[in-house]
Amino acid sequence: MKSIREYKIPSILSIIFVTLEVIMECVLPFATSKLVDTMNQKNIDVSQITMYSIIIVVMALASLAFGALAGYFCSKAAAGFAKNLRKDMYDKITEFSFQNIDNFQASSLVTRMTTDVTNVQNAYMMLIRTAFRSPLMIIFSVTMCFITSPRLSWIFIIVFFSLGLIIALIMLSAMKVFRKIFKKYDALNESVKENIDGIRVVKSFVREDYEIDKFKAASKDLKKSFTFAERIIALNGPAMQAAVNINMVVVLLIGSSIIIQNSVIVAEEPVFYDLTIGQFQALTTYGFQMLMALMMLSFVVVMIVMAIESSKRIVEVLNEESTIVNPENPIYEVKDGSISFKNVSFKYSEHAKINALDDINLEIKSGETVGIIGSTGSSKTTLVNLISRLYDRTEGELLVGGVDVKNYDLQTLRNNVAVVLQKNLLFSGTIADNLRWGNANATMDEIKHACDLACASEFVESFPDKYDTHIEQGGTNVSGGQKQRLCIARALLKNPKILILDDSTSAVDTKTDAIIRKGFKEFIPSTTKIIIAQRVSSIQDADKIVVLDNGHIDAVGTHDDLILHNEIYKEVYYSQNQAGASMKEAN
Repeated sequence: MKSIREYKIPSILSIIFVTLEVIMECVLPFATSKLVDTMNQKNIDVSQITMYSIIIVVMALASLAFGALAGYFCSKAAAGFAKNLRKDMYDKITEFSFQNIDNFQASSLVTRMTTDVTNVQNAYMMLIRTAFRSPLMIIFSVTMCFITSPRLSWIFIIVFFSLGLIIALIMLSAMKVFRKIFKKYDALNESVKENIDGIRVVKSFVREDYEIDKFKAASKDLKKSFTFAERIIALNGPAMQAAVNINMVVVLLIGSSIIIQNSVIVAEEPVFYDLTIGQFQALTTYGFQMLMALMMLSFVVVMIVMAIESSKRIVEVLNEESTIVNPENPIYEVKDGSISFKNVSFKYSEHAKINALDDINLEIKSGETVGIIGSTGSSKTTLVNLISRLYDRTEGELLVGGVDVKNYDLQTLRNNVAVVLQKNLLFSGTIADNLRWGNANATMDEIKHACDLACASEFVESFPDKYDTHIEQGGTNVSGGQKQRLCIARALLKNPKILILDDSTSAVDTKTDAIIRKGFKEFIPSTTKIIIAQRVSSIQDADKIVVLDNGHIDAVGTHDDLILHNEIYKEVYYSQNQAGASMKEAN
């Protein structure tokens, strides 16, 4: 409801105009009955007929105007509400830590921001128009029925409650099905997302038919559930028609009998009860309006049921609090690039039995180049993610520039810790636009200098539009190595105190890798450089190398020290170096 904001006035105006529209529609049959009765008099008064005719036309036009205004303000309020709701969700998601994002699948978040918001939008539109219109129509119609003919009105009440009971049973049955449908939406979206994300792999292994069958299965399952729910709801139509027809037959039988005989027999005594043709016509109209309003109300209930399930999923996102927040009195300056891990442990979930990192102790001086190596799954990426607080440590102390990372302003810390993540990502836009993510105010000279350091200038300059070359979403129109170098240049533009390269040169050749490392050493000597790599050649010149094994530090030292004393490093080096392997065999 907080997302309504500036659309409260259109919402209220919609309700007001709906109320006026209903009043006009309920008074119209009464005025029409007066016109019919006037025309059935022996001495016809033309002036009265003219007066009633004018009143009816004016009321019809007023009803049309009120209905149009209600529709306008209703659509404006609902569409605006959905816009605000999507923005609120998007803003909330951007505040999430990696741990928060791990709690939601990407496909589920897409469903919540599209299908679920649309369901809530439609329900809100129904609430401020139909949900007000239908009860008001029922109340006014019942009131006018009793004003017109108190005794005959009980027929409508009996039929109304009978139909209401049937519709309630239908709706309760449909609700149970709709509650299960949204999880199947997630499965469908997950199938689509997985296929698009892995389209190269799918085509490489010729698995298109498998992915098509998987999507068909998810789509068929969703269709089956929706069809079942719609079949239940479809019973509303026959129930409504039956109620209307029964109501009309009973009213016509009794009403026409009253009009013809002008009396009914109660307790064997004649009781005269006048019912004019005009009143009889008004009664049938009110009865039809009442039942139609109930029918519309049943559809509102269905929409609200769907929206309730959707709103719960939306609220889960809106109520999710980021696990990483600013301290009350944050520090806005990072002194230098020194890093200190003191007995640091970390696990991705509080319910996890085993730590991803366990008892990490590591000292890195400002300006040092540190290499990190280890087998897949040894938590190399996890270790560096703690430095910029993409995740928060579970135990121990982590200092940057001599200050606990939890005491820094998040924006300040992350502006001073540039991370080139393992998965390189470029956004749609020009090359210059992508690079300015690192520094929005970067000049073209600064951009070119960063590209020189990242060995990206050569291929960028080869493009016809150079730095104005358009990059497709995800960087699909550049190679993996080009993408990596652009991401490194983007990070360098931040002029960080700490630069983390998470296997960010794996797609470039060893010569280019060496040139990039040499450029770092010459042009950013005061920046602390942490390089995660699979290739020993990428880190062997580092000031120190950290060998990780299953979340533990197995050894710390220089290349020469580790070759002599560490079995894991030695094994990796020999497996990548033929000369080293030959020496090993000779020994």
